[in-house]
Formats: sequence, structure tokens, C-alpha cells
Amino acid sequence: MPLERAVTPVPSARQLAADFWPGYAATALVAFLFACTGPVAIILSVGARSGLAESDIASWIFAAFFINSFISLGFTLYYRQPLVFLWSIPGAVLLAPALGHLAFAEAIGAYLATGALMLLLGLSGWVRRAMAAVPMPIVMAMVAGVFLRFGIDLVHAFRDDLWVALPMSLAFFVVGAWPRLARALPPLVAALLVGAAAIWFRGSFSPPQNLFLLASPNLYAPQFSWPAMVELVLPLAVTVLAVQNGQGIAVLAASGHTAPVNAITAACGAGSIVTGLFGAVPTCLTGPVNAILASSGERERHYSAALFFCALALAFGLMAPFFTRLLLATPPAFIATLAGLAMLRVLQSAFTASFGGRFSFGALVCFLVTVADVAIFRIGAPFWGLVLGLAAARLLEREP
Repeated sequence: MPLERAVTPVPSARQLAADFWPGYAATALVAFLFACTGPVAIILSVGARSGLAESDIASWIFAAFFINSFISLGFTLYYRQPLVFLWSIPGAVLLAPALGHLAFAEAIGAYLATGALMLLLGLSGWVRRAMAAVPMPIVMAMVAGVFLRFGIDLVHAFRDDLWVALPMSLAFFVVGAWPRLARALPPLVAALLVGAAAIWFRGSFSPPQNLFLLASPNLYAPQFSWPAMVELVLPLAVTVLAVQNGQGIAVLAASGHTAPVNAITAACGAGSIVTGLFGAVPTCLTGPVNAILASSGERERHYSAALFFCALALAFGLMAPFFTRLLLATPPAFIATLAGLAMLRVLQSAFTASFGGRFSFGALVCFLVTVADVAIFRIGAPFWGLVLGLAAARLLEREP
């Protein structure tokens, strides 16, 4: 079995107490605030766009946080480094156009098939070759294409509700312009707080009577169909392995950690199968959260911040219906603005990676096809974007 072994023993309770101090708790809190603001707003935006019920969205959030936190706890303790798994944001964005012509059960079947593929790649050790098979510029062009609608929705939010979108955006950019302030108060959190104040001041918050609920997740029966398999499995697997996991492994390496690539891939596969049954998109190693957790303190003690993050994420998952109802009771412009602001840097990175070097023509073809969002044979545009982008690069940008 090619799964990597831990180089240090699992820490004892005494070692855990010695390695933890309030600075790591503060780092974990910043990472948690990031994870439960913009990324959750993206889930809510996709869910609303796709016509999912409130219970479907709450079940998705429960699985994404609660179940993935158990995987994160196990890996963080075993490898003694921050290895936090959440859900694939590009995978979430891919869902919205797919559900225009696929049933939710078909998408869940694709999640499970994606999980089985990643589990096979991790256990076999083939993941590195699979990651190298598709040029990154073309992958990122597909990501840019599916993310673009969030940037457009951010602009539309100014038209639909100026006095919610404007103060949120101002807070985001003002805080972001002061790096020292942004380290203590993430710009997205500042935007959320200012937006909540604007909503409260205008009296546009309309929560249901029974607001506080604990998790009661849905268990779905998957439906396996060829259109869903062809449209979703390859883009989902590519975005998890090349985009999300690749970013997570890179930020850990920059902090001095050697991430177990095969074991991470296998965990993403197994996690995707389990969380997919509750409606969540595939599991991935998260880049931004692990980057925050490994950003300060001693490298050997970074894992303690990840453990504290997992405790917060478990609690958030248990309260998923409460947070879902709370956020869905806000004006649509609030969610659109929060999700759009969360996507700005990601969208910028996607465009830079797509058009800043090799295979830029193939990336352009992929981007245009993805943005056009035309399904062919009930197979959505992201798949055709990858196929046609690769074909264009093969024909017109031949390289060794």
C-alpha cells in the first residue's frame, strides 16, 4: 500500500496540553471565521440558484463541516500537522448549472463515483500522474468560467439592494487595505458584520418563528446516470486534486510540512462517498484554512491550532439548520455580496493561472465554452470546456 506513514507518534494528552496555547486558538478562530462566512455563503447561493430546499442545504452544511471534521481530526493527530478537510468550492459552483438539467440524486451519484475514483488513485499511488495529465491553465480556465457568475452577481447586488452591497464592499476593501488590521479581523468577517448591521438598521431581516434547530441530516439515495457521470466526475475530480488539494499541499510545504499526498487523496475519496450520501459536494484538503493555521507559531505545534479549528467546525455542523435559516432570512443581496467578495481573490488567481503563461489559447477556449453554459447531450458546459480546451491546446499549442 503506497499510503504514507506518520514520522512522529500520535501525541499524548500531556503532549497536546503542552503544545497548545492561546495564540493557536486565535489562529484557529480566524480560520474558522473564514470557513463559515464566504464559503458558506457560496453554498447558500448555489443552493438557492439550484432550487434546493432548506433541509437539503442544511444537510449539505452539516456533512461538509461535521463529517469532514472527523477526518481532519484523525489526519491531524496521526501526521501531527494541520490537515483540515472541508468541501470543494469549485465542486459546489459546478452544481448550480448541472442541476438545471440533472436531478439532485444524479449529482449525488456523481459525487460517489468521484469519491471512488479518488480513493482508487490514492490507494494505488497514481494520483501524481493523474494530476499531471491535464494542464493547470486549462483547469483554472474552467474554474474561472464557473466562478465568473459570482462576480457578476456581486455587481447585480449593487443594483438590487445598494444599501446592503455598498457598505459590505466598503468594509471589505477598507479592512483589506490595512494588513495589520486584516490579520486580526478578516475582511470577509468585517463585510458580514457591516452587512448584518445594515440589514438590522433597515429592518429587512425576517427570520422564521422556529429559528433554533439542531442537525437532522437527510440521507439520499444516489441515482447513477451516464450524463451526470460524464459531466461531473472528471471536473469534480480535477478540481479537488489539482486545484484544492494542490493548493493545500503547496501552502503546507511553504510552512515546512510534508503533506501525505496519497493518504490525502484516499481520504478525500472516502470522505466524498460518506458526505455525498448527505448531499455534500466532494471532500478536499482546504488551502486557505490550512494556510492560516500554519501561518504563525512553531511548525511542530501547528497541529494544535487545527485541532481547535475542528472542535469549532464540529459545533457549527451540529447547528447547521440554525445557521442555514439565519442566513436564508437575510436579503438575497447580502448572500450575493458575501459570496462575490469571497470569490474575488479566487477569481483573480484563476485568471492569472489561466492566461499568464503556457496553453493560454486552450484556456481561452475552455473559458468561453464554460461561460456559455450550454449543455450538449445533457452534459454540462464545464466538461465540454475541458475537452475542447484540451483539444485546442493539443492542436495549436504543441509542446514537449
